[in-house]
Amino acid sequence: MIIKIENLRLRTIIGIYDWEKKNRQDLIINVTVDFDGSKAAKSDNIEDTFDYKAINKKIISFVETNDFNLLERVAAGICDMVFEEPAVRGASVKVEKPGALRFADSVSVTEVRDR
Repeated sequence: MIIKIENLRLRTIIGIYDWEKKNRQDLIINVTVDFDGSKAAKSDNIEDTFDYKAINKKIISFVETNDFNLLERVAAGICDMVFEEPAVRGASVKVEKPGALRFADSVSVTEVRDR
């Protein structure tokens, strides 16, 4: 089964330049998780599935309470959290930084992993 968290909008300190380290900037985060949901499909019990509310809270805390230089660090850190759940078979984490480049809507980095 696949669970997606789409367009999670958070603010954090991110960047390598001094001016970037002074003010929080927007990030847009998309997470796709491939997990074994067969037990949950049979039991209809929240304890048997990937808890997207819990991972969403972890992502918010991670992004908003840390400072970063690179989008790569944000994406890898989120992927690490997703893979703490044993039922996860694979994940994709896309982190966008709107307005990072002139004439472009955003710049993004995507971390893709399989177990």
